[in-house]
Amino acid sequence: MLVTVGMQMPFDRLVRTIDAWAGRCGRTDAFAQIGDTDFAPAHIDHAPFLDPRDFRARLASCSAVVTHAGMGTILTALAFARPVVILPRRGALRETRNDHQVATATSLADTAGITVAWNEGELFGILDRVGQLTPPKQIGPHASEDLITALRRFIGVVPDVDDLETAAPSDVIGRIDARHDRRRAA
Repeated sequence: MLVTVGMQMPFDRLVRTIDAWAGRCGRTDAFAQIGDTDFAPAHIDHAPFLDPRDFRARLASCSAVVTHAGMGTILTALAFARPVVILPRRGALRETRNDHQVATATSLADTAGITVAWNEGELFGILDRVGQLTPPKQIGPHASEDLITALRRFIGVVPDVDDLETAAPSDVIGRIDARHDRRRAA
C-alpha cells in the first residue's frame, strides 16, 4: 500500500491513522510519503518525499493508494489502475486553506475504484478491507479526444487549427485572441 500526502504540506491526520492501523493489524506492507513534518510513524516505512521515478515505481507495485484529495495523485493512481482511498484535508482543521478537497472527494465518491473516507473511523474500516477494493478502470496518459474537442469548441479554436500539438502556440493563441476580440465587439 502506498500512502501519500502530496508535495505541498504534511497531512499528519492521515499518516497517524495509517500508522495506528498498521500497528494494530501488524501490517508491514505500507509505505508513506509524509511530507515535511515532525511526526515520525512507528509502524510504517516512510520518507518525507519521493522523486518522481521512485514514486511511480512504488505506485506500480502497490495494491492500493491512500491519499489526500490531490488530483495529481488521484489521476496517477487511475493511470496505474490502482484502487484509491481518499481522506480529504479539511479547512476547519487547518489542513488546507478551504474545503476544496472535500468538494473534490464529494465529486469522486461515486467513481468506480475510488473510495472516500470522511473521517479516521471510516478510514480504519476501509483499510481493514483494502485488499478487497475493486481497481478502477485504467485511464490513459492524456485527455480523451472528446474532452479535447469540447474544450476547443468552448474556447473558440477555429476549425482550421485541427492539431494543437503541431500548430505553433503563438498561432493558436493569436487565433483565440482574434476570435475573443470579435465576440466582444459583437
